[in-house]
Amino acid sequence: MAATLGVTFSGLRFENPFLLSSAPPTESESNILRAFDAGWGGVVTKTIGLHPVVNVDGPKTKFLRAMPESPHLSMKRRPGMALHSSWNWELISDKPLDWWAPRIARIKRAHPTRILVASIMAGSGSDEELRHWQTLARTCQDEGADALELNLSCPHMDRLDMGSNIGKDQAQISIVTKIVKDVATVPVWAKLTPSTTDIVVEARGAFLGGADAVVSSNTFPSITLIDPETLEFEMNVDGYTSSGGLGGPAILPQSLAKMAQLTQAFPDGSFSGIGGIAEFAHALNYFLLGCGTVQVCTAAMLDHAIGPNVIASLTSDMLAFMEKRGYAGLDDFRGLRRDRVVTQSLIRRPDAKAYHGGHEAEGYAVSPADKH
Repeated sequence: MAATLGVTFSGLRFENPFLLSSAPPTESESNILRAFDAGWGGVVTKTIGLHPVVNVDGPKTKFLRAMPESPHLSMKRRPGMALHSSWNWELISDKPLDWWAPRIARIKRAHPTRILVASIMAGSGSDEELRHWQTLARTCQDEGADALELNLSCPHMDRLDMGSNIGKDQAQISIVTKIVKDVATVPVWAKLTPSTTDIVVEARGAFLGGADAVVSSNTFPSITLIDPETLEFEMNVDGYTSSGGLGGPAILPQSLAKMAQLTQAFPDGSFSGIGGIAEFAHALNYFLLGCGTVQVCTAAMLDHAIGPNVIASLTSDMLAFMEKRGYAGLDDFRGLRRDRVVTQSLIRRPDAKAYHGGHEAEGYAVSPADKH
């Protein structure tokens, strides 16, 4: 049997398991159309809300780069530097729901077999805000959105009842998810924040509320570096900076750690993995931990905004991987390494004679007293 890239995730059939995540590239109709033309199996829109949003005056997304064989990190490009991470302090879409509604319909008419996910966000703690979630959900699905992704994770919302401020509260996650599920006719995904003590707790709230899938994770809260020459933050407006979201290669191991917690706690759950994916080898980590789809942002932004070369490489490399090992589809290897992530106490130690309880000096400076 020939290998196939097609997957079924949260009841939806994807031509391949690679999605363009909710971010600046998915803000416009033209970019989303280009993304589907390029071959992405799914696209998640920039987060749609009901409240007017005004973004900062100045750049909203920049890229931090590292100098090989050097500790140097900077947003200033220099020859030979490699991508370290992306950083943004962009809020949700500044375009209203009535701008998005007809565009969702047009995109689906142009690409009826591709999966369009509407990312939505409202507040919490009041009947009015909960009704806003339902208004957003009804409108987007009525216009043709195949699924809804609840943004419970934006790391830089000032409002205490929005974004990651909801995403740290299991009860609010459960309430919001259930309110949307009450009116949803399409699958509902809950996108969680990594900025929490135990992401399993928040995921449990989402599943209790009826979520069809959990997405993990959004960017990590962070601020930009200070330029040692000017003593100014590398991203600032009038000299001031604020919290933003760190993404890209730097967060891959951290995001995988979150995902390992989730897939072990809910082995029968559906998970879409995000964080640091630029090639199939990265995506494979998420699949082997149990993800059914993955989402890409930073790598695509640096490749003609929507990643035509990235998606071409992801799909061709996945096919080659499956054909080499005789896998017919993703389900043949999804979750194969989930159970290999264990607590420290289960990692084998040396035999008793060679083990000194962690007090061995190897790898550390040896004090004069230890030499005698």
